[in-house]
Amino acid sequence: MTSPSSTVVTRFAPSPTGYLHIGGARTALFNWLYAKSRGGKFLIRVEDTDRERSTDEAVQAIFEGLSWLELFGDEEPVFQFARAERHREVADLLLASGHAYRDFLTADETNALRDQAKAEGRDFVSPWRDREPTVDDLAKPSTIRFRRPLDQAVTVDDAVQGSVRWESSSLDDLVIVRSDGAPTYNLAVVVDDHDMGVTHVIRGDDHLNNAARQSLIYDALGWTRPTFAHIPLIHGPDGAKLSKRHGAQAVHEYAAMGYLPEAMRNYLARLGWAHGDHELFSDEQALEWFDLPGIGKAPARLDFDKLAHVNAHWIRLAEDDRLAKLTLDAHLAAGRVLQPDDEARLLRAMPFVKDRAKTVVDLAAQTEFVLKARPLALDEKTRGLLSGEGGERISRLRERLRLFQSWDVFALEAELKAFAEEEGVGFGKIGPSMRGALTGGSVSPDIARILAALGRDEGLGRLDDALQQTK
Repeated sequence: MTSPSSTVVTRFAPSPTGYLHIGGARTALFNWLYAKSRGGKFLIRVEDTDRERSTDEAVQAIFEGLSWLELFGDEEPVFQFARAERHREVADLLLASGHAYRDFLTADETNALRDQAKAEGRDFVSPWRDREPTVDDLAKPSTIRFRRPLDQAVTVDDAVQGSVRWESSSLDDLVIVRSDGAPTYNLAVVVDDHDMGVTHVIRGDDHLNNAARQSLIYDALGWTRPTFAHIPLIHGPDGAKLSKRHGAQAVHEYAAMGYLPEAMRNYLARLGWAHGDHELFSDEQALEWFDLPGIGKAPARLDFDKLAHVNAHWIRLAEDDRLAKLTLDAHLAAGRVLQPDDEARLLRAMPFVKDRAKTVVDLAAQTEFVLKARPLALDEKTRGLLSGEGGERISRLRERLRLFQSWDVFALEAELKAFAEEEGVGFGKIGPSMRGALTGGSVSPDIARILAALGRDEGLGRLDDALQQTK
């Protein structure tokens, strides 16, 4: 047997038949965390042997999703279909060693014999398992089947599931090369993982039965088995298998919904794995703490409220210029025609709105007032509040603010409070009319933050416009 590598090597091996599913993203993250936390390598292999369903668009979508999550492989990606010749070479080795055999049954014959075996309460075994083909037979189309050992227990010491045992009789002689010469999944995976030096196979527990079949192939070839770690799938909030009715399933949907990649990494790492009671942690902490025993055996449940909580935390910690760019993109995606100074306006406003947002989409909604062009259209309620005594009061406040030297949010809060006290009214007599004049009725923070977000010139200019309209 070959000696196991001293370097940890993990791989993420998606099938390019659709988008990058949230469950696949978590599998990629777990593989990345395990390799990187141990100074190892994280590899990516595209399992594109299903030629009818694999598409270039799906390949691109998978890599875009991984790129958004910032999970990059340490080497160039491997495409499984391109390695078919190597897979057939190994199948020939298994034939030569007696661990595989050619099966000349047609599909119809196989189905008929399988049905007969089922009716008689026994396992299907191809008659070609112990039959020597003639020269004439070898001229016919055939599959290659792996000759599993009979009456033998197969045990896999899984790093998550524990020791799992199968009887070899329950596994059948699986086809490893189809009649058209195409290698099948279980052979290709074993050969690729061996050739890529993969030491730990971390994947969904829907592949647990494959671990038994693949272990037998490893043993037949005299290759060291990798450490298997089969992680439970992700379920919806109701405990059912994740589906469209639960909401977003694809990584690109979460990006469009305004989640930050660092928040998704934090949330996905915690989805099925735990380190004490820690809910919020950085990549550096995850790399320090992550280990396979921390992964639970029960399916994890997607919780959008928790995801929003985690995302809000990382939005508060994000740099304002980055958030301004992301929010600008969100406005653009919503169909807004952007102006040259919009990013500067968003950057100025960001410190005053980001602690109230759960997503970048929230940030876009809460900064709508900043991007409005003067003069703002006033609704009837605001016009009423700015008529008569209310308008005179706002005019006095506008003049006071014109002379105000500081435009710091805390100083503005104190100034507004002092003005209300001098006027002998509660701020409820001032706030609604100011909000209408400054925002045109858009979602917005408190008045001091609105003024700080708009800046001195824009804020005073909007008040002038509103008072002019209500004279």
